[in-house]
Amino acid sequence: MDYKDYYKILGVEKTATADQIKKAYRKLARQHHPDVNPNDATAEQKFKEVNEANEVLSDPEKRKKYDQFGADYQRYEQQGAGGAGRGPDGFDWSQYTQGQGGNPFGGFGGGGASFEGEDFSDFFSSMFGGMGGAGGGRSTRPGAGQDYQAELELSLEEAYHGGPRTLTVNGKNLRITIHPGVADGQTIRLRDQGGAGRNGGPNGSLLITFRIRPDARYVRTGDDLTQDVPVSLYRALLGGSQTVDTLSGSVKINIKPESTNGTRLRLRGKGFPVYREDGKFGDLYLRLNVQLPQNLTEPEKELIKQLARLRGEE
Repeated sequence: MDYKDYYKILGVEKTATADQIKKAYRKLARQHHPDVNPNDATAEQKFKEVNEANEVLSDPEKRKKYDQFGADYQRYEQQGAGGAGRGPDGFDWSQYTQGQGGNPFGGFGGGGASFEGEDFSDFFSSMFGGMGGAGGGRSTRPGAGQDYQAELELSLEEAYHGGPRTLTVNGKNLRITIHPGVADGQTIRLRDQGGAGRNGGPNGSLLITFRIRPDARYVRTGDDLTQDVPVSLYRALLGGSQTVDTLSGSVKINIKPESTNGTRLRLRGKGFPVYREDGKFGDLYLRLNVQLPQNLTEPEKELIKQLARLRGEE
């Protein structure tokens, strides 16, 4: 069977730290997870390889054994182990046997190990199948359960107000409370809501990513909002007050005389709530959109002509 380069599978150097291995594993596990790639045999196989590589490289004892025997394993497989622990090439394997009957890798054909129900390769079983006592090919080391991932779509108003929501993950109804001000793409972690831990280890987490639907009325930039407000030509020219609907209710604004198209008004504290900071809000920017009158009557046209003559523009 072929030698597996676990470092290459995770895309890390042999000198990688435990933290670097953990980060690489989490990234690849999310990328190739079966829930993300349904009915994709290639992704499923890659997911198994990534889990297998992490099972070895995240365990200091397994990693030490793998680093010690990895290169010699390929040589052992190619040339075979001779009697009394010496291969046909004259290489003395007895230094690695550790009482394993001439096999430096702890026994072949142990039935395979598993990780969250995923079968390990024959290579893993050959190298680590003798570990863990009566468990055969299964590691008895406690391990955290698998993290689950889910997405939750919200309207802008739902993200503004927050509140309780119920979502179903792996057939289980879960009630959560959304804090006002969540952002598009923001991910929260619910501990102990993922896969069951192994051998008494902690359960995994549920990672929920929020997706905020675009809103026809508002553009969100951080905690600030921008809103277009239609204003009649007459109010833009003469000024006056106007009522505007916002996410926090109706407000009355004052429009200065001779306001031009695109004029911006700032309403402090009328924007989006700041996430998990009670009482704090961004600002709301109102952009005046001056509306030209349509379907003019003859008297109205005459009045406009008079205005044009008065301004010397006729």
